Amino acid sequence: MSQFFQIHPDNPQARLIKQAADILRQGGLAVIPTDCAYALACRIGDKKATERMHRLRQLSPKHNFTLLCRDFSELATFAKVDNSQYRLLKAHTPGAFTFILAATREVPRLLMHPKKRTIGIRVPANPIAMDLLQEMGEPLMTTSLILPGEDLPLSDPYEIRERLEHQLDLVLDGGFCGFESTTVIDLTEDVPELLRQGVGDASAFL
Repeated sequence: MSQFFQIHPDNPQARLIKQAADILRQGGLAVIPTDCAYALACRIGDKKATERMHRLRQLSPKHNFTLLCRDFSELATFAKVDNSQYRLLKAHTPGAFTFILAATREVPRLLMHPKKRTIGIRVPANPIAMDLLQEMGEPLMTTSLILPGEDLPLSDPYEIRERLEHQLDLVLDGGFCGFESTTVIDLTEDVPELLRQGVGDASAFL
């Protein structure tokens, strides 16, 4: 049975954020709000939690997970970023973008594309997600909460609890998050490539 924390979307309660971080540190699988939709989240490199995420979403081994980072200093630890990429990233974060970048050796194999050795990186603009990342002191491994056979992510925390309470350790209720996904931009080549149009305005990359 999962924990269910109702958290204020603009002024998250520090006590609940700390409890949420403790659950994640102990190997928990959580659903957290972001600036686009709810996401599944666990600690980087937690093999059991990662396997649970794979089963719940029925993911392909080639699935590109996203690292939710709090700032650029974390991003540079896990992704190779040159000066031109850095300027693009700085201009569009935090926000509704996921950037595909070449992974550094710090990224566990579980998280990256097995052939391309790439990783998705994102800096969210959601107070709950940012406070949780600050409390964790490290990025979180995430993927959109889209269940097998469905096209849209779950957006109602009460529905999430009802459908998944026996498969999760924690649901952070931050209110309705919407259905749209992030815009995904591949920055691994000289010319940026739009992989998915979502909430973020991709015109600057095209």
